[in-house]
Amino acid sequence: MILPGGTDTASSVSKEAQAEWVDLLGELEAVKNTVTATQGRLAVALEEATKADEARQGIRAERRGRGVPNQVGPAMRLSPHAGGAFLGTARAWITDMPHTFDALRTGVLSQWRATLMVRETAHLSAEHRAQIDEQICGPANLPALARMGTRRLIARIKELAGELDVHACVKRNAKAVSERRVSVRPAPDLMVYLTALVPMQQGVQAYAQLKAHADAAKAAGDERGAGQIMADTLIERVAGREPGKADEVPVAINLLVSDQTLFAGGEEPAVVVEGASAGVGAVPAPVARELAAHGIDADAAWLRSIYVDPRGRLLATTSVSRFHPPGLSALLRAREQGICGTSWCDAPVRHIDHVTPFAEGGQTSLGNGQGLCARCNHAKQAPGWRQKATEIDGRHAVETVTPTGHTYVAVAPKPPRPVREEVADGGRQPDHTEEPAPGWTPAVGMGAPSSGRVPRSRYSIGCHTGPDRGAIAYRPGRNTGPGRRPRRRTGLADLSWAYPGPER
Repeated sequence: MILPGGTDTASSVSKEAQAEWVDLLGELEAVKNTVTATQGRLAVALEEATKADEARQGIRAERRGRGVPNQVGPAMRLSPHAGGAFLGTARAWITDMPHTFDALRTGVLSQWRATLMVRETAHLSAEHRAQIDEQICGPANLPALARMGTRRLIARIKELAGELDVHACVKRNAKAVSERRVSVRPAPDLMVYLTALVPMQQGVQAYAQLKAHADAAKAAGDERGAGQIMADTLIERVAGREPGKADEVPVAINLLVSDQTLFAGGEEPAVVVEGASAGVGAVPAPVARELAAHGIDADAAWLRSIYVDPRGRLLATTSVSRFHPPGLSALLRAREQGICGTSWCDAPVRHIDHVTPFAEGGQTSLGNGQGLCARCNHAKQAPGWRQKATEIDGRHAVETVTPTGHTYVAVAPKPPRPVREEVADGGRQPDHTEEPAPGWTPAVGMGAPSSGRVPRSRYSIGCHTGPDRGAIAYRPGRNTGPGRRPRRRTGLADLSWAYPGPER
């Protein structure tokens, strides 16, 4: 087989070689489908073996196999959620739809089309599902299946399902209406997808009204695009805002940003830490400063110092509590930047967990803590799972060993870097492979408050720079104690650092 090489040019490739390339593309696609079928058989066999082992150990039936998706997902470089979805689909192929599985195994059916066969028959009985499986993917129907488009395949499945069990189809439609909902998920460039799953007639009507409003606005001279007008109108109507004020919607954003970016005009991106279902994501430094400025203008911004050592590791003390206190939980979420600490998992942090269980002597500390999603936290409770905290390149890491002996290591992401030390000529130190120590160290040992005073979290923030520079201190206003309302600002807040030393 002639493959394209680095020295080939478009004029040097013959028609025969191009025809062979097309043949090879088709053969490789068939191989992909065969590999998917093999992965499905392996995943189902692993689940059955795991459940049999746990049954012998006396594990309750509803808990057996709970950790299998967390083994399947990382092995396939997928999240545990995606691994569980693949496992469920593969189980349906092998147990209920043998013709679909054979078509996938022989390369006739792609993974997506085989998944549609499972999805569109999930509401039917096993008997009716088997009939559709044979009528579409049976040996006599494979030539027609190979010529059938995906939309036509879905229509054919629904047609057969309606003929076999119309009541099941009606019940499925009624169930779908009961599952209407609104969801939000992150999109690139600090955007989100706001999705509404509603009955068809309601969705079409809402879209038609937004489109009509946009067309009328464009006809009246509005310079925005039709899509922009529709999006702004949706937000204005949902949030109860006046026209043209879609941006004036109060929202809380947890922003993880370095002092260099926030105060000194640095260019390192900030991170929007999980705090809502919108998820997480890096944002450019100017955008981060703009978010903070808008919060200050609205008198709704507050700052919390997170102290790090010269290698970027967060500093915190241990706790004697069984559960992580709120302050320590916030540090753990900030360290994980809001994403589950399991390898390949992109779900938001929902549980704050002990790496070494508390019942086995694990401390309630930053080093023994991790942020996980609910699925990953429950999966590691299954028999045979082991975890231990470690360090890689100075960053917190968790080593997970599965019941089959496979090891996965999850490393915490790098935090925003603090202000760098300046060199003698006024320039900045270049970045090296090893992170240089920051030019200042937070004064975490500032001393206790005077006798009779109650310490507060915002009592004082200070740091020192070096023998040739004076101390830098930032003291918030007096009206910041517990139970006190913040003073209304008449203008922009002054967040500059009071530096009494000579200018550099």
